[in-house]
Amino acid sequence: MSQNLNDLLSGIACLEVKGRLDRSVTSLVIDSRRVTPGCVFFALPGLRSDGSFFIDEAIERGAVAIVSSQPRQFTPSGVTAIRVERPRVVLAEMARRFYRAPDEVLKVIGVTGTNGKTTVTHLVKHLLESPGEKVGMIGTISYDLGERTVPAFRTTPESVDVYGMLSQMRNAGCRRAAMEISSHGIKQNRVKGLRLEVAAFLNLTRDHLDYHGSMEDYFQVKAQIFTGEVGTLPEVAVVNLDDPSGRRLLTMIPEGVRTITFGQAADADIRGSDVELGFQSTAFSVHWAGGEQRIESPLLGVYNLSNLLASLAICQATGREIASVLPRLATFPGISGRMERIENPFGFNLLVDYAHTDDALRNALQMLRKITPGRILVVYGCGGNRDRTKRPIMTRVVQETSDLAWATADNPRKEPLPSIFSDMRAGVEDPSRIQFVDDRRHAISLALDEAREGDSVLIAGKGHESFQEFGDTIIPFDDRLVARELIEIKEIKPPQS
Repeated sequence: MSQNLNDLLSGIACLEVKGRLDRSVTSLVIDSRRVTPGCVFFALPGLRSDGSFFIDEAIERGAVAIVSSQPRQFTPSGVTAIRVERPRVVLAEMARRFYRAPDEVLKVIGVTGTNGKTTVTHLVKHLLESPGEKVGMIGTISYDLGERTVPAFRTTPESVDVYGMLSQMRNAGCRRAAMEISSHGIKQNRVKGLRLEVAAFLNLTRDHLDYHGSMEDYFQVKAQIFTGEVGTLPEVAVVNLDDPSGRRLLTMIPEGVRTITFGQAADADIRGSDVELGFQSTAFSVHWAGGEQRIESPLLGVYNLSNLLASLAICQATGREIASVLPRLATFPGISGRMERIENPFGFNLLVDYAHTDDALRNALQMLRKITPGRILVVYGCGGNRDRTKRPIMTRVVQETSDLAWATADNPRKEPLPSIFSDMRAGVEDPSRIQFVDDRRHAISLALDEAREGDSVLIAGKGHESFQEFGDTIIPFDDRLVARELIEIKEIKPPQS
């Protein structure tokens, strides 16, 4: 695939252009290490490094054009230097053109919210997909491109990757794509100009304040995909009425955008009631304009009821009859690392979940409290180089909603673990019910040794992740595999006296 640089740049405001624009472009690249002859290299500003530092490397590797916000004193002949005010915005527009606007053919469903994005996108894919209709997906765990599925490297990738993936889905015959849209993705213009058939808002709770600075900024950023500030308006907005931010968002949605609401609230368009939380499933009645039905799902907890209602509302937004997709809820296989049950012969409930915020932990532990006859045991940690303010809050939540806890390493990244533990300890109210254990495997082992029949053990924070980050090193570590290995060891260990 190649395009003409002049066509890709047509109508885009440039501060300065040095060199010719009538040239063939083979790809758009933001990583100098991936530059190949014929590409355009975008020198994007970053939090830790600036792409301008890698322009010379990109030129040496064969880039035919450079897009940057910084003036450049010298550019070799044969290379076009383009200076723009906002490189990420230009990248998004050029990427959409380069891949021939795949969002005009694909119907894209964008899902945003602090918690539940992964569950809802997987549910939507499961409910809408059929032998005659393939549904692609972009999200935290993986990217389903129609003909192949690859591991995810970011919840919402850069715009050039987003449009490239949507192009692959279109070429593979997909008719729709379900996509997680993070606040980082919105604020960094990764979804700039993306046409959405449906935009869905799930909830807003404390997270990413190290990046946004305030809950108000966090909310306003997420609202942009509903108000047209990303460049387009969705055809339909799906909004959670049980969340105060959802009700506020509803008042901001422009006329002409159809809205569908969901929740347990009496005025929700898709409403859940008569909820029964079980050890293996969740049962509830769902009500909509065309009827009502009692259903049972293997997903656990009230927050998953919200996710189920959201997925049904999205299906209705795409034109599907709710009654036609309800039978498929019972066949949903669940999601890797989202309240994933690890089988064991000891009579306790062992679950691995991605909960890594105070709200997600509270929801998970309160749900387990309602269905667990014994004690609640939890292993959790806080990521390094991320929002420090939530660490003591997470610890307070764990102390308030569990019986015993083991605080341990999550992904320390480049932050010393003692520093992370120090922040977490500020939330300790009863030291007798929590241990701080450096090694995550050892912490899990201690929890499993403590567990008895009727207890629930929650290993929280990493979910589907198969690694840990220490400094510049990534090591293999999967909570699910570790838990299974330790269960096998526990089976052959002599019983404790």
